[in-house]
Amino acid sequence: MISKLLDRLSEYLAHRKGMLPIIGLFLIVCNLLIQFILPGNILATSNLFLHIGLIAAIFGLMLAWAL
Repeated sequence: MISKLLDRLSEYLAHRKGMLPIIGLFLIVCNLLIQFILPGNILATSNLFLHIGLIAAIFGLMLAWAL
């Protein structure tokens, strides 16, 4: 089950190599905007979108390089 999911995911991302880094950059920009719009919110203090965006961008670059 997991191997089928990974196969489908790799086939999907093989044709869209730049999608994960763009999503990661979008999340990082969203985190920047949240810092200014909602300064006391839990999302602003934890930098959740920054961390998820950074992981997605790095994973996307490594995956694009491997494919």
